[in-house]
Amino acid sequence: MTNIHKTAIVSPKSNIDDSVEIGAYSFIGDDVVIGKNTIIDSHVVIKGKTKIGQDNHFYPFSSIGDDPQDKKYLNEDTQVEIGDRNTIREYTTINKGTIQDTGVTRMGNDNWIMAYVHIAHDCQIGNNTIFANNTTLGGHVEVGDYVIFGGFSGAHQFCKIGAHSFLGMYSGVARDLPPYVIVMGQPAEPRGINLEGIKRRDFSEDQIRNIKSAYKALYMSDLRLEEATKSIQDLGDINGEINILVDFLRNTTRGIVRKG
Repeated sequence: MTNIHKTAIVSPKSNIDDSVEIGAYSFIGDDVVIGKNTIIDSHVVIKGKTKIGQDNHFYPFSSIGDDPQDKKYLNEDTQVEIGDRNTIREYTTINKGTIQDTGVTRMGNDNWIMAYVHIAHDCQIGNNTIFANNTTLGGHVEVGDYVIFGGFSGAHQFCKIGAHSFLGMYSGVARDLPPYVIVMGQPAEPRGINLEGIKRRDFSEDQIRNIKSAYKALYMSDLRLEEATKSIQDLGDINGEINILVDFLRNTTRGIVRKG
């Protein structure tokens, strides 16, 4: 392979596509698999049982697949899986999973991960997300598609972050965040729906009206969560937008973010 800088250390036991570019002083460990057209800049460390898809770009000083920051971890054979077309900026850390969960930290496709982001062990990241600088996820966090994290925002371990939601700058959630909802503050409180986001994703006027009605049932009524969920379901699903929310509310394990 002519795309590997002479100072890079690449294990002969790794499985690297011939089209992959690897920059100066990067380290690629034994069990790493990297798909075609992925770019590894200088000073990147990728180790452990890490599988990476194609057309990704890893910027300098990112660390992928290292041990979880979990005192229970005893060198078990756990993994990281990253899909296609992801951008991983400088100093991002993505730790491998633990046997206390699925054993795999996963990221889907087309995610934009800015500098100094930390994605802890066993996190499950969907597709088309944006993590602004210094976003931090505790262990076991689940993040749906099209979620946006503002700078310095974060989620407590085991939280679920619903699709199309938005965390404002410096926001921190310790409960589950339903789909479509914008939160701000510390602790974070709901401020409305992510209207601009869903407009950009071609949600119809009827779908948006449904989501607004669902938000009112959830946050602007005196209904208990079970009652609000039933009310939201009764709105009628147009093209999956209500089913996403109802399924999320029925499967919350930490309770949802509420107004103070």
